[in-house]
Order: sequence, then C-alpha cells, then structure tokens
Amino acid sequence: MIVIDITECTKTKVKVRLDNREDFQLYKREIVKYGIEVDKELNNYDVILRETLIPRAKKRTMHLIGQMDRTKSDIIKKLKQNGYPDAAIEEALAYVESYNYVNDLRYAYMYVRTYRDSRSRNRIMQDMYRKGLDTDTINSAIESEYTTDEADLIRRHIDKRGYNSSSASNRDRDKMYRYLLGKGFDLDTIRSVIE
Repeated sequence: MIVIDITECTKTKVKVRLDNREDFQLYKREIVKYGIEVDKELNNYDVILRETLIPRAKKRTMHLIGQMDRTKSDIIKKLKQNGYPDAAIEEALAYVESYNYVNDLRYAYMYVRTYRDSRSRNRIMQDMYRKGLDTDTINSAIESEYTTDEADLIRRHIDKRGYNSSSASNRDRDKMYRYLLGKGFDLDTIRSVIE
C-alpha cells in the first residue's frame, strides 16, 4: 500500500489516504512514530491497525454506547465519521457484540416500548428504518410491543392541541389532518376519529 496523501484534520490529527482507498486518522506524533510519508510504501499497516486503530475504535465504541443505546448501523456511521478503517470498525463491533452491549433486536423492542404511547405505528417503523434496523427486526418488535390503539392516540393528539371538530373551520381541520398525517397516522383512521 502506498500513502497517497496526508491531510490535516485538526491541530493534532491527520488523515492518511492509501492507494487502496483505505483512509484512517492518526495523531501527528504517530505519523512520525510509524514513519509514514507521502508516496512511500506503508509496510507496517497491520501493526498500526493492531496497536493503534483497533484499540482506539473499541474505546470510541464503548464511549458511544456509554452515552446511549445505539444500533450497529449507527456505530458504524459514527466510527466512519471519526476516520476509522473498516477492519477496525469490524473488530470494535465484534468486541461490543461479544458482551451483548449492542443488540439491534433489544434496541428495537426498547424503542417501540418508549414511543408506542406517543407515536403512530408507521412513524415508529420509519424511525427505526432510518436508524438502520432491518425489516425482520422492526416487524418483530412492532408485533410484540406495539399495543396502542391508534384511534385513542389520535384523540389524545387532538385533545392536546385543543381541536374541536364541531367548531373548527375548514382551514383548522386541514391543519389537523396535515399534523396527524405528519405523525404517521393512517388517513382512514384520522378521518374516522375527526369526522
């Protein structure tokens, strides 16, 4: 592997780009320690990975999950943003999964339990898709944990906003429809509650 570029990221960190499209970040002092130079062969990549990048990725992952429960997809995204190569990310994920610190199914169940009394089924599903959860995991969590009557949930949203269908203007009614549709509720269910 040839080093094709070394770019400063912060006052103390640099990004090293290799000819195989692999990028990683190191502290400036580590560039000197490992003898990394532009247009030179990088013969000690495995050593850098084992000694520096993998332990650092594991530590960063532990920090991320210490703040809040996260999905595998979220951790991968965060580690990529922090400049870790794929091999270090895989090792860090394997490490936290071995202790069951990261479990997408557990995350999905917890997510549904947390939001089932305030969000529609569709909205919860969309949120979990955005978090990188797979369809089977989402469906399993929804089927098991989503026990909310959506018509009742719509009524609570309507009451909270002070909407009265008998005295509401067409503009107010349209506004309420848009609000509830934006919350992910089904049009037929909204209509049955409002009308």
